[in-house]
Amino acid sequence: MAGANTLTFTDAGWDKEVLNSEVPVLVDFWAEWCGPCRMMTPTIDAVAEDYLGRVKVGKLNVDENGATGMRYRVQSIPTLLLFKGGNVIEQKIGTVGKIDLQKMLDAHLVVPEAVPDKV
Repeated sequence: MAGANTLTFTDAGWDKEVLNSEVPVLVDFWAEWCGPCRMMTPTIDAVAEDYLGRVKVGKLNVDENGATGMRYRVQSIPTLLLFKGGNVIEQKIGTVGKIDLQKMLDAHLVVPEAVPDKV
């Protein structure tokens, strides 16, 4: 239940894939039975495509990976956590639109400074 650029995170690979990532990581904590979670899937997939190479975007099924959900005290799904440098730097709970996700990500991305053209 993920697009081509949307990663699947697990308890086993959590530290390597998320906490030790060189780029920010957006994680969608979800479950198969959760209607609002399923509604978020197209948005998550679109953001994963738009931010490919700049942000890792993925999903963690809390039913199959309960330890990580408990570790971050996820009590309601969908919950979106944005990690940078191994730390949670922002969170959203409930369904979120693509524009709101883009604003959240853009606020934490380093934009390269423009290099003036040589004359």
